[in-house]
Amino acid sequence: MLGSLFSSHKVRTSESLKGVILQSVSSPLSEDFIGFGPFNLNTQKRWKKPVVTARTRLEDRTRDLRLDKLMSQLKRLKMIIKLQELMLNRRGPYVSLQLLSRWKNIVGLNVGPGVFVQKYPHIFQIFKHPLNRSLCCKVTPKMLNLIEDEAKVIKESELLAVQCLKKLLMMSTRGMLHIHALRLIRRELGLPEDFRDSILLKYPDDFRLVDLETVALVSRNENLAVAEVEKWREKEYKEKWLSEFETRYAFQINFPTGFKIEKGFREKLKNWQRLPYLKPYEKKDVIRVNTCGGVERFEKRAVGILHELLSLTIEKMVEVERLAHFRRDFGMEINIRELLLEHPGIFYISTKGNTETVFLREAYCKGCLIDPNPIYTVRRKMLDLLLLGCRNTRKLQPQNEMKDGHNNMVCNAVGEGPIDGDWVIPILECVDDKKDGGDPHDTNNTCEKDLNEL
Repeated sequence: MLGSLFSSHKVRTSESLKGVILQSVSSPLSEDFIGFGPFNLNTQKRWKKPVVTARTRLEDRTRDLRLDKLMSQLKRLKMIIKLQELMLNRRGPYVSLQLLSRWKNIVGLNVGPGVFVQKYPHIFQIFKHPLNRSLCCKVTPKMLNLIEDEAKVIKESELLAVQCLKKLLMMSTRGMLHIHALRLIRRELGLPEDFRDSILLKYPDDFRLVDLETVALVSRNENLAVAEVEKWREKEYKEKWLSEFETRYAFQINFPTGFKIEKGFREKLKNWQRLPYLKPYEKKDVIRVNTCGGVERFEKRAVGILHELLSLTIEKMVEVERLAHFRRDFGMEINIRELLLEHPGIFYISTKGNTETVFLREAYCKGCLIDPNPIYTVRRKMLDLLLLGCRNTRKLQPQNEMKDGHNNMVCNAVGEGPIDGDWVIPILECVDDKKDGGDPHDTNNTCEKDLNEL
């Protein structure tokens, strides 16, 4: 009797222990986790399959160090340009460092603006105010000349900007674009700040405003309906004597250094290069997956549109978030970020500067644009001033002269523009004339004459 009770208790204990082991194995994240041992060697454990998303692809992509370095430099240049715009919008030619500290969050600086501007003496000049002796800052003449040159070059390139806008409207499905989307990439396209009034309203034969935020194309120009990739295909066909079957729908591929080519990748890429698709400037009433001939052809059409859009920009790069504003107008109902990550030989996404920026890989070599344009050349000179930092400052005004506090030197540092206290200078000149041996009785008359002239 006792033996049977003991055996039944032993069976229950073993069954309960077995249930605990199986429960712990089936849920490895539970608190009572028991590792594999001699009692559960034959128990199968299932591992979750890793999820592949756009975020994981972005983290696992092959990095291009030169483009990442360029993007980090351009981030600082954007901060400087934003700071300059705030400074130049003021009445006078200079602002105090106390006022600069209020713009820290607007510009997006992690350090104080006073510390930031001291790092770039070729762009900002710091001096003491002649009256309240507070530190002030202004833009150097070199940088002001480059800002004027950029505005001048943009104005001279007005016809090219008109062609660029016409091409964008020709790529759209309905021949219309939202002005808000164009305003977001205004600087990338080389458009003036008031392009709505200075370009869209100036050329009524080319553009028509449907409403305040929509522009439509008046007439198509088939001479402009040639994509940049088609010019490259013609060049490859003539110079390298490749077959038309290989180059008719191909794109220029340029993988970053260290890119790992997996098994079967070359064959997939070769088939994708031969895949026909609806080109960006080909007109069709409705753009859908079925009408384009499948998902792959639909995606390849989106690749062609993004490639042409980046080719029309000044620096061949655009922020990924701003590209999303063109999805509906261009008929690209697809995840743009995932599409860009699937083609690392054509596009590269850089995450430097707290933003995701896509580069056209074929347009860059060693971190510089292969075919520069006048606007890019001026902006590159601005970047060169930034990269100088505190080097080559011998040509600038020595720091000890800036700290003397003489009124004449300070007024020269302030530059053009009236300031309170200019009457102090002629009084000092009267005192100097008296010391030099002039007639002391004529001092008051001279001072009164100078004051009347002021």
